Amino acid sequence: MDLGIKGRWALVCGASKGLGFGCAQALVREGVHVIIVARGAEVLQAAAGRLMADPARPAGTEVLHVAADITSTEGRAAVFKLRQDFDIVITNAGGPPPGDFRQWDRDTWIKAVDANMLTPIELIKATVDGMAARGFGRIVNITSSAVKAPIDILGLSNGARSGLTGFVAGVSRSKLAGQGVTINSLLPGAFDTDRLRGTMAGAAQKTGQSIGAVAEARRKSIPAQRFGTAEEFGAICAFLCSTHAAYMTGQNVLADGGAYPGTY
Repeated sequence: MDLGIKGRWALVCGASKGLGFGCAQALVREGVHVIIVARGAEVLQAAAGRLMADPARPAGTEVLHVAADITSTEGRAAVFKLRQDFDIVITNAGGPPPGDFRQWDRDTWIKAVDANMLTPIELIKATVDGMAARGFGRIVNITSSAVKAPIDILGLSNGARSGLTGFVAGVSRSKLAGQGVTINSLLPGAFDTDRLRGTMAGAAQKTGQSIGAVAEARRKSIPAQRFGTAEEFGAICAFLCSTHAAYMTGQNVLADGGAYPGTY
């Protein structure tokens, strides 16, 4: 299927590895020019090299990279200095650490909200008007399945990402919806990433089990009987960015192998 986005420009955050890289890879394979952002310069440069070397990348598709902390004012300024206008924005920041809410002070909460709620809002604010003026825009926020089914040790993520979800529910249904701009969230369940391994390590520490035992129990709890891959997550993201998804906005798209047990 031709997604109809060849030649567009995308900003993909947290794209040096994991789900962010999967999204960047899927977009590049569709002929979308990308600017990838992450904090680690060396890993980011290697990721850019992998994207450029991808045999499925159409000739002429550009891959630029900015080593910056997208959650900071300075980091966002560095990105927008390189390019002002984007047709596609994938917001993504590393999730806050797991733990016991009794141990989190105000500064810890503010840091989580800043990274996982306020940063996406700042990126939306900086790009949607230009998208609307051009008549096309796609924003996809990578959040978490914990928005629908909260996980007790991920309280920081539960709170911050739910705040973003509430904000998007309103702004996505504003006049932007009639100007060709869609804003959706993509909610990953258990994907084979560093984030998942960190969460399982936290669970192992809390329960006294081995990480292997925690991983096996988590895997067995998923109807698909496996963890997801970054590549298949990226494919879903690319579809949400496509011309074919123009009638989808304000949605929370859950990708979790069937783990969420609810009807709605």
